[in-house]
Amino acid sequence: MDGSTPGPGLGRVVVGVDGSPSARTAVNWAATEAALRRSTLCLVHAVDAPTSFLPPGEGDGDRRAGRELLDRTAETVMAHHPDLTVVTELTDGAAPGGLRRSADRTDTVVVGHRGVGGFSALLLGSVALEVAAAATTPVVVVRGGVEPSGAGAVLAAVRNETDLGCARAAAREALLWKVPLRLLHVWGTPLSIGSRTAGHGDDEEPARPHVRVLAAVSERMREEFPSLSLHTEGRRDLSVPGALVDASDRADLLVVGGRRAPGYLGRTLGRTTLSLLQHAHCPVELIPRHGPGHGSTS
Repeated sequence: MDGSTPGPGLGRVVVGVDGSPSARTAVNWAATEAALRRSTLCLVHAVDAPTSFLPPGEGDGDRRAGRELLDRTAETVMAHHPDLTVVTELTDGAAPGGLRRSADRTDTVVVGHRGVGGFSALLLGSVALEVAAAATTPVVVVRGGVEPSGAGAVLAAVRNETDLGCARAAAREALLWKVPLRLLHVWGTPLSIGSRTAGHGDDEEPARPHVRVLAAVSERMREEFPSLSLHTEGRRDLSVPGALVDASDRADLLVVGGRRAPGYLGRTLGRTTLSLLQHAHCPVELIPRHGPGHGSTS
């Protein structure tokens, strides 16, 4: 790989369609992403009705309405992206399962944030939460406005060297959108330390392993993507999620690696990733830790 193109691993873009404003925003983002990839956009609508238990023909109205919604959405997308290949899928059952069934291993699933106004707009909708928590392929939860923020950067949250896959996915996105990649490594500060003023010498020793982590990941990215504009930053903060949310205000996309958190919110979501999906100022792409996005390029 010479770093001038996004490289392998970017499949179709699969997006959920339900007619809500949040879903329309997600469709707009997904269509632009698919057009940049020169890939296929797959529009999926789930008819969440137990059709197998209904009398013959009784569920036809929901399916007909779903098909009409898909057709209208496809027409709108193709009006803005005439060269884009758009396919539609009408599935039975709950939306998360329909999206998972429609996505192949290299596809990216896109969902809307599903906020409903007021304080509840900060909370993650049930579909987005379930899709993200059980992710086996990359998932993008679209937050923010219809248009990119104009920040002109993709931000990757790097926790340690196992986040090479996350950084690699972010690099491919930055190449697609023709913007710089920012690698940000944030490490926590115990309250007992954060509440007092430390001298310069006190900061150097604890920071050294974190500097090495960031240097190792950035070196690999420069080797694999030599044409990419790359910026790195290390930061100590009382709140790791808070620092990442703040940084997302200056990004068009935040890419994070999934965590394994048994007994919390599924195999992919940990507390930090959940906080980012709830509060980030831009779309968030979640790369499953053990999914194809973390594979080697060799």
